[in-house]
Amino acid sequence: MSVFASLRQAFHPGDAPAIRMPETLPPAGSGTPAAGQSTPSTLPIRLRPLTLDDEDEWNALRWANRDWLAPWDSGDPTHGSPLTFASWIHRQRRAEANGTGALFAIEHHMRIVGQISLGAVVYGSMRTGVVGYWVDHGHAGHGFAPMAVATLADWALADPLGPQLHRLEIAILPENHRSRRVVEKLGAHAEGVRPGYMYINGQWRDHETYSLLAEDAGEGFVCRLMAAR
Repeated sequence: MSVFASLRQAFHPGDAPAIRMPETLPPAGSGTPAAGQSTPSTLPIRLRPLTLDDEDEWNALRWANRDWLAPWDSGDPTHGSPLTFASWIHRQRRAEANGTGALFAIEHHMRIVGQISLGAVVYGSMRTGVVGYWVDHGHAGHGFAPMAVATLADWALADPLGPQLHRLEIAILPENHRSRRVVEKLGAHAEGVRPGYMYINGQWRDHETYSLLAEDAGEGFVCRLMAAR
């Protein structure tokens, strides 16, 4: 096989399956857990798909957190037209149908307190995706971000109804100490610095990259995180 053919096999999505979005993560009514595992009712947060009905609540939360999130916000270096909320959600539905991404609200007591996404999904011989997340300033420091990433990882890497990826990547700015604590709590693999990795707050910025692998899951990332707490 030629080098070019190998690269096509690695990066071409092939017959990429649509991502079947669950109603919630962890799923409600998931049955009796194995010894040491956590039930959905014991977790402080849950994940659910963002919908058009969330526009007012999501917009209010983002506006309230505009200064808190500004140093970490990614942007479009070509300065294209901003998306409306409806256009953004429709784009996410297309990504799910194409098998390339998934978007969830992070909920605590039935209120949105943040967001987590799985994007840039590649199948073929790589089966990888990129995780991004943010949490409301008023709910920071309560372990919601690591729990959200652990919940997403259990679904994306180990759930037979999920996309069944092999690797999840998390990229953080070097000065983002809170996000570094998230990946440390999850035992993510440090992979080094990628120069000019992403356009953040008007600049191309270096990022530290970390990964979670399917073989790291064991009894589950959530189960391990809850046990450590």
